Amino acid sequence: MPSADKMAVRYPMGYKWTMDFIDNALIANLAALFALIPAALAAFRAQPARDAAFWWLSAVAFAGPLAWSITHISGMWPTGLSAALWIMIAACMALYLVLSRWMESVWRLAPLLLPYLCLVGVVATIWEEAPGRPLQMAALPAWIEAHIALSVLTYALLTLAAVAGTAALLRERALKTKHPTRLTAQLPAIADAERMQVRLLIVTEIMLGLGLVSGIAVQIYETGGMLAFNHKILLSVGAFVVIGALLIAHFRTGVRGRRISRMVLLAYLLVTLGYPGVKFVTDVLLA
Repeated sequence: MPSADKMAVRYPMGYKWTMDFIDNALIANLAALFALIPAALAAFRAQPARDAAFWWLSAVAFAGPLAWSITHISGMWPTGLSAALWIMIAACMALYLVLSRWMESVWRLAPLLLPYLCLVGVVATIWEEAPGRPLQMAALPAWIEAHIALSVLTYALLTLAAVAGTAALLRERALKTKHPTRLTAQLPAIADAERMQVRLLIVTEIMLGLGLVSGIAVQIYETGGMLAFNHKILLSVGAFVVIGALLIAHFRTGVRGRRISRMVLLAYLLVTLGYPGVKFVTDVLLA
């Protein structure tokens, strides 16, 4: 008769790790991710409109990341890569909904913005287990909390500006090649996208300037009076200079089109490297 050991069920390699990984955190990530997908798919419907379906699906897309953020903040500020990405997604959706209500044509950014946020959500879900060091909110001075809020808002503003710039690039390319696609037909007109981009950049520059000042203050507070120009400050200063130069050139010389859109994408890259990019290196690659 076979022994008990021989009769034991032997699971494939990695089975236990997989079962351990399927926990409440993964379910929360998947729920937030799935909340984004219907709105992303609806952005490509045959006749897109800012109708009831748009508002309901966009509200669901906002509610998922928002719920994730609220349940994970509760008394402490999470600093891991996944948390940073989900909070960024929630901020982008909140800003997108507000601007879609008050600014014409912003809602037409959905075919670019929502798939991008879905991809960011996939990254956040994959690296949900990346370590972080949560900060106790009760122990943080109010001005540090204000700096965190400024940073999140600035990144959301710059994200929408970069998406608007990408929309202008795609529309301009379709116009020059005389080969419009279904995607480009659903995006804002070139003039609308550029106008939207410039307005968002103006607010972003103001928020980024305030964020730099508060960020330097935070660093002085943490180091006891020593100011070190680390990667975050240098990349943020670089983005501030790029956006400032871009706005000056736009209002003085009327620069527009591909030049301004590419510079916006460069600024977005600098800010992304300064925060999510650094978190990916420290929390994932060097963990």
